Amino acid sequence: MNDATGKYAPLDIVKFIIPSLIGIALFMVPIKVNGEFTIPIAILSNWIQDLLGAYLPGIMAFIILITLIGTLITKIFQPKAIMNSPFFNNLFNVSGVWTAARVLGGIFAICTLFEIGPEAIWSENTGGLLLHDLLPVLFSVFLFAGLFLPLLLDFGLLEFFGTMFTKIMRPIFKLPGRSSIDCVASWLGDGTIGVLLTSKQYEDGYYTKREAAIIGTTFSVVSITFCLVVISQVNLGSMFVPFYATVTFSGLVAAIICPRIPPLSRKPNTYFLEQTQELDESIPKGHTSLSWGYVQAVEKAQTNRSVKKFFESGAKNILDMWMGVAPIVMALGTLALIIAEYTPIFKFLGLPFIPLLELMQVPEAKAASETLIVGFADMFLPSVIGASIESSMTRFIVACVSVTQLIYMSEVGGLLLGSKIPVSLKELFIIFLERTLITLPIIVLIAHIIF
Repeated sequence: MNDATGKYAPLDIVKFIIPSLIGIALFMVPIKVNGEFTIPIAILSNWIQDLLGAYLPGIMAFIILITLIGTLITKIFQPKAIMNSPFFNNLFNVSGVWTAARVLGGIFAICTLFEIGPEAIWSENTGGLLLHDLLPVLFSVFLFAGLFLPLLLDFGLLEFFGTMFTKIMRPIFKLPGRSSIDCVASWLGDGTIGVLLTSKQYEDGYYTKREAAIIGTTFSVVSITFCLVVISQVNLGSMFVPFYATVTFSGLVAAIICPRIPPLSRKPNTYFLEQTQELDESIPKGHTSLSWGYVQAVEKAQTNRSVKKFFESGAKNILDMWMGVAPIVMALGTLALIIAEYTPIFKFLGLPFIPLLELMQVPEAKAASETLIVGFADMFLPSVIGASIESSMTRFIVACVSVTQLIYMSEVGGLLLGSKIPVSLKELFIIFLERTLITLPIIVLIAHIIF
């Protein structure tokens, strides 16, 4: 470390340490507010939600409509101002499928905002849930997470920890060491932050298609705060510690198995930028993991010389997530919730689980089976449905499984589809089922021990 330190000017070292520490403080340091643990980014997010309050659904509907108008203008007229700008061309010049999704998202947003058209679209359990509850949260989270994300990405933090954690992440999870920061940011903050971070790293050429898909579908975990909401919903708030320990253990098992089976194992190890050279994770002779991580971190920090560039990068992150993700979440999330609310499809899909649950001696197996697939539409639905189950053990199982399933269309699933991370709707559903089948027996076994 001393040899490496002598090579750099004090200002370069400060440029690595100070922004990185601020990034860690904002995204990863839990603090206690009103008796609950949270992170500073979430506090800022809540502040904006309190400040703008009732205006946020209208603001999000406006963003969705502006995105739709920009997309239609780009597809029909191909204006040079947009076509010649890499950022806006990437934002508005999307494929036919995404154009259709943005049209659908725009229709759903208008119907929900003004409560016009079929009630199935704008009711409080479908479009209303998304426009009035979820999208305001995404607006505020993306505003601050997007703005301050360069603190994690651009000043050497990922390079520093990436080198040290490669020996853990690569053999166990088949991921580069730098992905450890994505995982921690998701775990302590929110799955949405994890998807945002992973998507940017993938677009910048640090992850292969397979690695980005693994991180996005395996480590974009639900925050600790929301886990508390889930376990409270099933009237087992006093069991938060065994609940969270069960979720963490079964989630780790799924994170080890899922990357080794299709569809994740069949994702190509090629890059978004089509670079031919694989990123070198080896440590040069004469360096330790710590000293080489330090060298890479300071050299990365040296490339950032402009405050203006920092804020430009943050502003682009915000627009990319607001306009790229919100219409997709509104379109696909509303469709999934309509299916869950007004059709028996998810109940039918849950029927095959009844014999499995009975085999594992889960009380009220039929009622539990109805909650297992509905989580694909929205993670909170299983705990809402499961709250009426009499057996405490079964309610515990339902709450644990709903969190470890991870992929739900009203948030993380919609975000993944709206991002550049290479996963399709079909693949997300298969991964959702795999995670359910992997974590369910583990959770049931632990539940039998506890109860």
